[in-house]
Amino acid sequence: MPPSRLCLCLFSLVPLSVAAQNSFISTWQARASRAQSEQPHWVTPLATVTPRLEQEFRTDFVRQTTPTLTQTWIYDNGKGLELIPTTHTELLINLPPYVTHSTPAGKDGAGDVSFLGKYRIFAGNEEHGNYILTAFVGGSIPTGSYTNGAQEPAVIPTLAGGKGIWRFDVQSTLGATLPLSRGTQYGRPIAWNTALQYKAGGSAKPGSRIPSIWPEVEFNSTFFKGGTNDGKTQNFASPGLIARFPIHHRLALVFGAGDQIATSRFHSYNHGLLFTARMPF
Repeated sequence: MPPSRLCLCLFSLVPLSVAAQNSFISTWQARASRAQSEQPHWVTPLATVTPRLEQEFRTDFVRQTTPTLTQTWIYDNGKGLELIPTTHTELLINLPPYVTHSTPAGKDGAGDVSFLGKYRIFAGNEEHGNYILTAFVGGSIPTGSYTNGAQEPAVIPTLAGGKGIWRFDVQSTLGATLPLSRGTQYGRPIAWNTALQYKAGGSAKPGSRIPSIWPEVEFNSTFFKGGTNDGKTQNFASPGLIARFPIHHRLALVFGAGDQIATSRFHSYNHGLLFTARMPF
């Protein structure tokens, strides 16, 4: 083939590849919009994993104060990329958190790699019942340095649901951490998280141009089964505030903050400050 004809062929492929990429992205985004249009348009709570399907970048920052008044900062807190590949599923690909300690005895380092998959069983948006039920399967891999992570891989099955009435909504999850080995030694804690929210104004619908503000209170409980804390219960009441600021179409910025206040006699920390930054797209 003459060089001139070869160059012409190569240049003709460039628009086709760009068009194919644009078609893939537009199809993906349309699918995500369709999936979210079929579910309630609440905002994701600070600590409780929402049963809703979300698509966003997310990073959290946590400061925990132990009973001996030492502090631990957890950067990113195991958050990352959330995607909606089908109208009923979501995949969460999380970065390992980075943990720092205020005492020389505590060694700073990365935590464990984790991941989560959601399957939305059924849902109805605000015009069709305002409810949702979703099953999760999460997991963690012991990649943490020093003692900043678990010593065994674990699977975390969870059932999550939610119901909205007028401007109020409740979202709740119940799940257990199941180590893949030596479960009796490390325990199988059961976590029950519930978030009560009020939409003070605006809308959380993708594409809405109106900012929204969501005061909330969460109850984060852990029931320890086996391990060194066998039989103990840890509970926090966590007031917080989340604000969502639309940018363009599906793109938005979300910021939130809250305080985990220990309400149980046993607690590994108190006044756990929670900060979150998210970019839905």
